[in-house]
Amino acid sequence: MRALLRLLSAGSGGRVGAAGRPAGPRRAMAGYGTEERGQRGSQDYRLFFKNVAGHYVSPFHDIPLKLDSKEENGIPTKKARNDDHKNLFNMVVEIPRWTNAKMEIATEEPLNPIKQDLKNGKLRYTPNIFPHKGYIWNYGALPQTWEDPHQRDKNTDCCGDNDPIDVCEIGSKVLSRGEVIHVKILGILALIDEGETDWKIIAINVNDPEAEKFHDIDDVKRFKPGYLEATLNWLRLYKVPEGKPENKFGFDGEFKNKAFALEVINSAHEYWKAMLMKKCEKGAINCTNVQVCDSPFHCTPEEARSFVESVRKKSDEEIWEELEGREWAWT
Repeated sequence: MRALLRLLSAGSGGRVGAAGRPAGPRRAMAGYGTEERGQRGSQDYRLFFKNVAGHYVSPFHDIPLKLDSKEENGIPTKKARNDDHKNLFNMVVEIPRWTNAKMEIATEEPLNPIKQDLKNGKLRYTPNIFPHKGYIWNYGALPQTWEDPHQRDKNTDCCGDNDPIDVCEIGSKVLSRGEVIHVKILGILALIDEGETDWKIIAINVNDPEAEKFHDIDDVKRFKPGYLEATLNWLRLYKVPEGKPENKFGFDGEFKNKAFALEVINSAHEYWKAMLMKKCEKGAINCTNVQVCDSPFHCTPEEARSFVESVRKKSDEEIWEELEGREWAWT
């Protein structure tokens, strides 16, 4: 039975080490890996990030916002074949498509691991919005951006929501929590969430099989008819089952184009830089970082490791018990 489980776990992306035990950190795209601490489905679960050197980093502050290089490891990338490389950004995946657990970057904790949000002291799960199961996109955030809660947005007349800018990735692949992917920006929607501006970027994974067809928001209307309407409806209703009113939108729910989205991103990046350089009020946001050397919140890799090691790590036995307890679907 364990031999069969090893084969199944390997086939689904799991890594198995000596004696059939899962081994090593999970690998994400774009040169970053992840490491779990605590038990999945518990309040102490945390997903930390590592760079290519194996140093713990913050997905909020240390992963670059924009990709300017036309090469990776000396190899010309797909994005370098045209001007789309100017529109290429990193995205941190928090919530895979079709899942319900409300995972998010922990903005108030050192190194900002991904954790599950709480509501009334309980783990938060987003309800299904008929006819969909969970989130209808791969959902995540743009690193090195911040929607400043002290700045009133000129377009919405509401202040920011105190988080990185959210991203709805519309590609055909179901991504994994903690993946760092390269996305093309296509457009943006102004959600007004309980009186706060909560921008939603529409983007597509540059490695998606259909990515080369998408360059702006009109391409989404053309090649994925109904997707934007479903997005608007989902975002309007997802808090209603919790007893809250429907969400509102700026611009009467109109999706703005790529050029508009890039302006919003650039503004949020400037707010983030001011926060990280201690030039504005950051409130409870934790700005500890490893790679922004001129930031007053910079720490050494050794200090970062010391913090992470103080957080309980899931044991191999716990991982194995979780694996054995899975229900396998045969097709």
